[in-house]
Amino acid sequence: MNDQHDHGALGDAEYAEFMELAAEEGFDTEEVESAIGEAGHGPLPVLAVVGRPNVGKSTLVNRIIGRREAVVEDKPGVTRDRVTYEAEWAGRRFKVVDTGGWEQDVLGIDASVAAQAEYAIEASDAVVFVVDSTVGATDTDEAVVKLLRRAGKPVVLCANKVDGPSGEADATALWSLGLGEPHPVSSLHGRGTGDMLDAVLDVLPEAPAQTFGEAVGGPRRIALIGRPNVGKSSLLNKVANEERVVVNEIAGTTRDPVDELIHLGGVTWKFIDTAGIRRRVHLQEGADYYASLRTAAAVEKAEVAVVLIDASESISVQDQRIITMAVEAGRAMVIAFNKWDTLDEERRYYLEREIETELAQIAWAPRVNVSARTGRHMEKLVPAIETALAGWETRVPTGRLNAFLGEIVASHPHPIRGGKQPRILFGTQAGTKPPRFVLFASGFLEHGYRRFVERRLREEFGFEGTPIHISVRVREKRGRKK
Repeated sequence: MNDQHDHGALGDAEYAEFMELAAEEGFDTEEVESAIGEAGHGPLPVLAVVGRPNVGKSTLVNRIIGRREAVVEDKPGVTRDRVTYEAEWAGRRFKVVDTGGWEQDVLGIDASVAAQAEYAIEASDAVVFVVDSTVGATDTDEAVVKLLRRAGKPVVLCANKVDGPSGEADATALWSLGLGEPHPVSSLHGRGTGDMLDAVLDVLPEAPAQTFGEAVGGPRRIALIGRPNVGKSSLLNKVANEERVVVNEIAGTTRDPVDELIHLGGVTWKFIDTAGIRRRVHLQEGADYYASLRTAAAVEKAEVAVVLIDASESISVQDQRIITMAVEAGRAMVIAFNKWDTLDEERRYYLEREIETELAQIAWAPRVNVSARTGRHMEKLVPAIETALAGWETRVPTGRLNAFLGEIVASHPHPIRGGKQPRILFGTQAGTKPPRFVLFASGFLEHGYRRFVERRLREEFGFEGTPIHISVRVREKRGRKK
């Protein structure tokens, strides 16, 4: 399996040929290898950072991800609702789930901390538990420890706010929590974060435990996501009641998320339900946040996201956020418009316009119009999911890709900027699920041109229902060209 890591999705012969091509064009071997490795990685392991308010979780998360600023590029529409970030430490990449973004809570701090921790732990492969060493372990901390024990995920204890040798003794007192060695850290000054991250890498799996559909005959995993009250539960019930196979409850978390195994269109699917988690209706502030954490957890575990949108209402910012979350997680996607049966001609006309403007960035996702209430058009869901999965797993051989890139460059060269004309020299598809491409170029490629390349890739090779990642490496000036 090891060569898998270095070559991404490239076979040995293809890889050797590709490296030769790269050397001819004057690219540094190491640089090319790292570009392929970076784009070729499978799903990353997930680290959750939990703890009560004001212990410095967000500062710590910023420390962890701040080593690569590129990671924190906030895309529009993901402002403060962003809960997962990519990070790298000692050459290993992983995702960080930050539960620190908001903390004012009507319910009383204990309940909210517990709920946050639950969602985050559910989504993660390992946990950093942050405790304020100057305060010591509180009752709330003890409650979180119980949750962590029950979940059985590996935990690294972070004793934060240890700003000098005098604070070390406070940190030592946290052995009493029974979570092993407390790592003294000052997330403000960065003291001790390196050692703590080393400890994290020791317990974080190389890749998440979820192998994507590789278990022979394992059912494919679908997350049904969408904003509250859009009809997720009724859709799931409709789907499930037709021919329910088995329902297995996963114990060990208080809220028992139910993953339904459902038989549809001759195939068994695993639906990861994000709908039935206790709703804090009287808690408007937190409700959106819980919804986004919950969605993030479900999407991390799924291969396909079916985004349910209420067709009778205008497409909202929240709908777009949920879509952005699934795209950023790199999942296959199907958009299902619910309550289709209730629309009159006028609403249909306006909905089409809205889709054109509001959802232009995911024009590639298959659309189905359904009614969760009557079960209308449910049979269309399965082919759409299958199409999206096929796109998600598509791989274009390097030779064919380069022939195609050659045609693009010849017919649509990049506009001249500052007297220079950057060219795509060659490229390869380093990974699938979702398809990830690395293009090597002679100069910086503008955003508009990248978008054009993506559009042409889709026209040529399909990729329906899947996001595509394109990264570009620019040749360094080395004067090595013979």
